[in-house]
Amino acid sequence: MTPGLWIAQRFSFARKRFRVINVISAISLAGIVLGVSTLLVVMSVLNGFQKLARDLFITVDTPAQLVSRDGRALKVPDSLLQSIRALKGVGSAEPFAEGEAIMAGQEKSELVMVKGLSDAAHRHLMRQTHTTRPFFSGESIAVGEMLAYRTNIYPFREVKIFSPELISLGLESLSQPYLLPILAIPETTVSSVFSLQKMFDDRYVLTSVLFAQRILLMGKGEFSGIDIRGKKGESDDDLILSLRNWLANSSLKTTCRVRSLDEKYSNIFAVMQLEKWVSFSILMLIVLVAAFSLTGALTMTAIDKQRELFYLRCLGMEKPQFMAIFIIQGGVTGVVGTAIGMVIAWSICNLQELYGIVQLPSQNAFIIKSYPVNMHPADFIVVAVTAILLCFAVSLYPARKAAAIATSRSLDLKTN
Repeated sequence: MTPGLWIAQRFSFARKRFRVINVISAISLAGIVLGVSTLLVVMSVLNGFQKLARDLFITVDTPAQLVSRDGRALKVPDSLLQSIRALKGVGSAEPFAEGEAIMAGQEKSELVMVKGLSDAAHRHLMRQTHTTRPFFSGESIAVGEMLAYRTNIYPFREVKIFSPELISLGLESLSQPYLLPILAIPETTVSSVFSLQKMFDDRYVLTSVLFAQRILLMGKGEFSGIDIRGKKGESDDDLILSLRNWLANSSLKTTCRVRSLDEKYSNIFAVMQLEKWVSFSILMLIVLVAAFSLTGALTMTAIDKQRELFYLRCLGMEKPQFMAIFIIQGGVTGVVGTAIGMVIAWSICNLQELYGIVQLPSQNAFIIKSYPVNMHPADFIVVAVTAILLCFAVSLYPARKAAAIATSRSLDLKTN
């Protein structure tokens, strides 16, 4: 491999008689640099939008939740909350009540999602949104902005809100009169209208956990689950792993499970991931085209250097060594182009992250001013490995061509 590397270096950087080979080689290198850098920048921007969506989700939701395996209400004693809060990396653990309900105003009715927050969770939401006024108090509710506009509901309006199960109980009460005492439809007042994230704004109603239990017909001490947040600096993956290890050794392992934010909103995050890897596949075509032009450059080099290859054959080099020369030459081009592309992408992403150079087209329509960026080391590794492997792969044909030329017994080649 050492002679092959030295000869490949000479073939790559020594003066060539045919300048067109230099031009094609430069185009191949530039194409690899452009493809790798563009691909990494686009993937980092898509990661940034995904992180932004996740940050918006965790204003109301949390990175991890302890929920029942069968989807039913969960008994949450204080001892369970204390056990979770004592775990390493856990910053808070608060019970919540969440479920579908029917909200009926003076003009329209609509199926909504009710989420009841504890006092601590409510205070955390206020800190996250930099709000000094509570979203709700007592048995009042806060309604998403888009939902309020669609149903013509505004602050201080009175509405009725009840669980669909209440309708089923109403039908059962026709034959079972003892159910009548629990059939009262809860009435409440809209305390505020919030704007957090499109999904929450479109169908969510926030209220206290006690009032949510009443709406959703939950018993005393029953909740939908436990919202769990990590301490500052604790990654979501580490938090979820710690919780799952704890649950595996707990008596609750057969009835409960740890649900991550990605699992709860799997459809949304799956689409984002699909968009990211579709972009990867499309933009990798730039690298592929550059790699094919590298095939042409190496083939022309093999033809141009046929006399030198014959001399090397006379010195005792064998076919595998000739192939190694051109495979190494293609691989070196791929490594250099990929390295330069990664450095350029890293520089662009850092500048965008620090200074927000590229602004969004309409700042009034977005909650951020510039394109978000979030670089993942795994993306850099995947792109680098793929680009380099492509360069090695397309070097196989010119390597075989060079080996065939070097080992040819043609009299014309020998006497050329």
